[in-house]
Amino acid sequence: MRATWLVPLALVAACGGDDAGSAPDAQVSDFTTLIERSWTIDPGETYKCVRIVAEEDLYITTFHATAPDGTHHTVLTKADGGTPGEYDCNAGNLDLEMLFASGVGTDDLVFPDGVAMKVDAGQTLNLNLHLFNTGTSPLSGTSGIDVRTIAEADVTDEAEMVFTGQASFEIPGETGATPYVVTGGCSFPRDATLLAYWPHMHQYGVHQKVTMTIGGAEQVVHDAAYSFFEQKNYPVEPLEIREGDSIEVECSYENHTGSPVEFGDSSEQEMCFTGFYRYPKQALFLFECAEGLGGI
Repeated sequence: MRATWLVPLALVAACGGDDAGSAPDAQVSDFTTLIERSWTIDPGETYKCVRIVAEEDLYITTFHATAPDGTHHTVLTKADGGTPGEYDCNAGNLDLEMLFASGVGTDDLVFPDGVAMKVDAGQTLNLNLHLFNTGTSPLSGTSGIDVRTIAEADVTDEAEMVFTGQASFEIPGETGATPYVVTGGCSFPRDATLLAYWPHMHQYGVHQKVTMTIGGAEQVVHDAAYSFFEQKNYPVEPLEIREGDSIEVECSYENHTGSPVEFGDSSEQEMCFTGFYRYPKQALFLFECAEGLGGI
């Protein structure tokens, strides 16, 4: 049975903007295609999905998004069930466990030696494509995820992806000269090691700051301007976090439309998230560290 979480999980697959496609790393000759789908869409935006069954155990160390023009987001999740095949879908056709997400301009995600994401033989992988054709005639392409894998014997730690941030806000219709700021985050219930993070907002986002509080001391791990058209991954030196430590995401927006902008998956709405990769695998819900979605 396919898990469909229409309220929280729809929010990851959001997109917007007039420019399509992404610019991941060019060299992919040593990658293997994990999952892909060919598509043709009329002008406008839509979702196309495909689900496959893993034929063997996989230990993934690198993700690469193949994203031709028209591909605004790719979201890869896994589950213990689900019907294989291609199907028309919506932003909510995802599973509880996140493997990888990409947007416009997302580069390759590479884990440190020995760290991998595991997919068990028999599990299903679901690729959710948010497609946007801003032209006047039909557009076609093939979008997917390529990976590098390692042998089980070479794995020292199993990683996961979890989102933190805020999912309950509204940006005023005129922010003026001072950007409107939204914050969200959580305290960690268990020890972990942080490996990388992926800031994600939409077109009104102008800046994001990520602050960790570790052992009572604040540590800013990200403080930079944000561009919807360059949604990069940010690897970090493995950062040890302990039970009781916390993370806060601060998102800044400029809205000069004269109309309020709400949180949501539409290109006319906004988000305030950072997806972070960590080990060991421990989450029960990929939004357990986000406020406003029933998380911690």
